Amino acid sequence: MLGKNLLALIITFSAALIWLRLMDFAAHRGWVDSQLSRKIIHIGTGPLFVVCWLLFTDVPTSRYLAALVPLSITAQFALVGLGVIKDQSAVEAMSRTGDRREILRGPLYYGIIFVVVTVLYWLETPTGIVALMLVCGGDGMADIIGRRYGIRKLPWNRKKSWMGSLWFFIGGWLLTMLILAVFVLAGVFQGPINTYLVKVTMIALVVTFIESISPQDFDNLTIALASLALGYFLFP
Repeated sequence: MLGKNLLALIITFSAALIWLRLMDFAAHRGWVDSQLSRKIIHIGTGPLFVVCWLLFTDVPTSRYLAALVPLSITAQFALVGLGVIKDQSAVEAMSRTGDRREILRGPLYYGIIFVVVTVLYWLETPTGIVALMLVCGGDGMADIIGRRYGIRKLPWNRKKSWMGSLWFFIGGWLLTMLILAVFVLAGVFQGPINTYLVKVTMIALVVTFIESISPQDFDNLTIALASLALGYFLFP
């Protein structure tokens, strides 16, 4: 049992590290700009990590072993942001302007959210997965699409756009339903998947508005907290 979980931990950590390093390398080589690579990391790391939960056995310690992955990566983010570790590739991949201190805001909050949600929610309820996927798919797509095509700004927040909010909803909803479908097929959550449609849509709509009024760099936190609060009432 322990051996299987240790293998799952190694696979999960390796998969996350390979994904991060690929994006670091692409940003450092100039294949993608830092803002785009930051959001690609944002969108891709979470689903990859969450799907790896299926590799762990059903024992109480599994959630803590899995949480070591985002915890160790987040600790590295903090050390890079503080300047203790020199990693220019990581700075270029995860910051908007090339300032290492930016990692101490959005990327750091992102990692902390994953640690906390993994430990508190794990596979007991879909609530945690819904929150994490809205953070990944919603916030990631809102920035990518909104930055390029967000001409019409929101009247209550001129820093954000209608297009960005639309794609927050679309990206977050699609990624959430996709990952939930994986867990339903794996037998972790009860199906069929269409029983989740209304609840996920309700959460995504409310959280889309929450994201639209959230200050930059703190939206990861507000998205997660709002999703978890709604999930508490909507999911068993």
